[in-house]
Amino acid sequence: MTRIEVDHRVRHPEKAHRPDNPIQRKPAWIRVKAPTSPIYHQTHALMRENGLTTVCEEAACPNIGECWSQRHATMMIMGETCTRACSFCNVATGMPRALEADEPERVADAVAKLGLRHVVITSVDRDDLKDGGAEHFARTIRAIREAAPTTTIEVLTPDFLRKDGALEVVAEARPDVFNHNLETVPRLYPTIRPGARYYQSLRLLDRVKQLDPTIFTKSGLMVGLGEERPEVGQVMDDLRMAEVDFLTIGQYLQPTVKHAAVARFWEPEAFEELAGMARAKGFLLVSATPLTRSSYHADADFAALKAARLARQ
Repeated sequence: MTRIEVDHRVRHPEKAHRPDNPIQRKPAWIRVKAPTSPIYHQTHALMRENGLTTVCEEAACPNIGECWSQRHATMMIMGETCTRACSFCNVATGMPRALEADEPERVADAVAKLGLRHVVITSVDRDDLKDGGAEHFARTIRAIREAAPTTTIEVLTPDFLRKDGALEVVAEARPDVFNHNLETVPRLYPTIRPGARYYQSLRLLDRVKQLDPTIFTKSGLMVGLGEERPEVGQVMDDLRMAEVDFLTIGQYLQPTVKHAAVARFWEPEAFEELAGMARAKGFLLVSATPLTRSSYHADADFAALKAARLARQ
């Protein structure tokens, strides 16, 4: 038994009842090289030094080598245990620990030490908290503004389902980008994202624009879970109705045999077609490739978002 197999059995006890889905061999356009850069190891050391969690590690992102070698990292606040058990996600599920009061300052310190131009802050779902962790997000934004005033901030939040007023708390802290991923088409929510509600996520993104039209909004989709192209097009239309500015689309990769199976590996040419469809629908920016992830190249994308907005004015 390998170390990785042991790790997954500990991380996903709630998925043990699911039938095994053998992991398919990835096509050539999906494979990435193992990280070897000295800067990658320096970034890793800084995360450990500050006791921080990153979604890059917890979600087993295939781009970690490239991003960390460029000192890009997505900080995951509020612990590494999620209160939900989505069938696509590699983050552990269970009862989370209490929030760490000094975490916002530790995150801000790491952002300053890394010299980040742009930072992405995300979290696990914290359905156990009265506000879903909204105030912790707001405190983290404020701490980064204090420690690294020139750094732009993107948040990738939970849906704050049944947490009245939570979204308003985060929006009031005025992140530069508010991201919330729809993940998949509504037909697949019962099996892929059972703890969430598609229209709740749409309303969340729409409400951000109502509260502060200057905040860029962003959402992401995975393909390869069994969705059909017309369904993806409908999600694009729904997001544009909510005035979402930026759409990311990437290939779903199955983390373990206990997760949802890959129904299809979309070819690079198919992603180009999806990107063209999304641009035609009016998104300010679109990133659609097999390896696109929600915060992949987030700093360059933020600059492109600003330029696109200016071009339309």
